Amino acid sequence: MIELHDISKVYRTADVETTALNHVNLEIASGEFIAIMGPSGCGKSTMLNILGMLDTPSAGSYRFLGTDISSSSERQLASVRKQNIGFIFQSFNLIDELSVAENVALPLLYHKIPLAERKERVQQVLERINIAHRADHRPQQLSGGQQQRVAVARAVVTAPKLILADEPTGNLDTSNGEEVLDLLGQLNSDGTTIIMVTHDQSHADHATRVVNMLDGRVLSENVIGMQQSGAARHV
Repeated sequence: MIELHDISKVYRTADVETTALNHVNLEIASGEFIAIMGPSGCGKSTMLNILGMLDTPSAGSYRFLGTDISSSSERQLASVRKQNIGFIFQSFNLIDELSVAENVALPLLYHKIPLAERKERVQQVLERINIAHRADHRPQQLSGGQQQRVAVARAVVTAPKLILADEPTGNLDTSNGEEVLDLLGQLNSDGTTIIMVTHDQSHADHATRVVNMLDGRVLSENVIGMQQSGAARHV
């Protein structure tokens, strides 16, 4: 699904040049559940932004579903993103003035899905995420865990091939965090590719592979379930 070859990202100001990603090579197959880990400032968020086509690399090539998108225009990237990728953020990013159902339906508006189909798809995904009983509530009437469930529902309502999750449990207590991780695991079992940034090893253990980053580089990759056999690959 994803091939990053020699990807670098450099941010420049008048006085400072900062290398956020430094010659990164990474391949991700369809159906994987990848956790990206590393200390603050190691390049995790920059990596996720580039994977999600919210930012572009300074150098290197990015192939998505077999197509090199490195030189694509913002309009082309937006089209690929809209058709294939769902996002889950630490801060939920729900709109307080809209109901749960209306928040979840938003991505379908951009896809120009007819009203009747939008309602049916929203209902289906709310039931799947076990939050249908809150469909008419506003986000501020929900617990943090419920709000993140709504964010997950919004991310999957378009049936994306890939979900990018940026610290999705960061604002949740342990119990609610585990519920969200279980939801991501269920989505992955259904065939959705998941890439999750996390700083918590116990959360990373829900993934099938862990990518460890340091100083803008991929330091190592560990396949979950095989680590006890020493299946860590250093890059």
